[in-house]
Amino acid sequence: MDGALDHYRGPNARAVDKVIDHVDHHCAAFIGLSPFAVLSTADAQGSPDVSPRGGVPGFVRVLDEHTLVLPDREGNYRLDSLHNLQVNAQAALMFVVPGIEETLRVYGRCRLVPTDEVDLDLVEYGKRPLSVLLMDVERAYFHCAKAIMRSKLWDPGVQVHRSAFPPMGQVWREHTAADSPAQPDHEMRAELGREL
Repeated sequence: MDGALDHYRGPNARAVDKVIDHVDHHCAAFIGLSPFAVLSTADAQGSPDVSPRGGVPGFVRVLDEHTLVLPDREGNYRLDSLHNLQVNAQAALMFVVPGIEETLRVYGRCRLVPTDEVDLDLVEYGKRPLSVLLMDVERAYFHCAKAIMRSKLWDPGVQVHRSAFPPMGQVWREHTAADSPAQPDHEMRAELGREL
């Protein structure tokens, strides 16, 4: 890897200086608009995992400028992120707001607590979270819009029609070598955590 980065110029001062050590009112407003975030964790050996998280806009709550509350809801019960956080508390969240091309990155240390330890109404779609991740924020910054702009992510004209990809039931049957191809898609979705 020596020399592999030699052809990159260094960052400009603003790209470095934009990092703050807390969630300010701009970050809080962005998180309040965001219905989707990606949680990044790693195990004790550094093997990474990324996990999509979603809910109503503002599903991640800002408790104060150094604390985020992320409800952990029912899914496929693999618990990859939670297992990682038991041995390596460092985590990152990337927040996305539909229609806004910038993203927000927040880094810190997470701990898992019972839902009752947080004095917030976290019921969504009629269900309480199974537990809550508390992130002690160490740094945060807004990421430039170039990736979203290049991807045209918010452009309806590039939206892929669902028929362009096989039904997920078919994909999961092949990936899991399921012996019962007749199992209806809705049953397989429920089995793999595809329900609210």
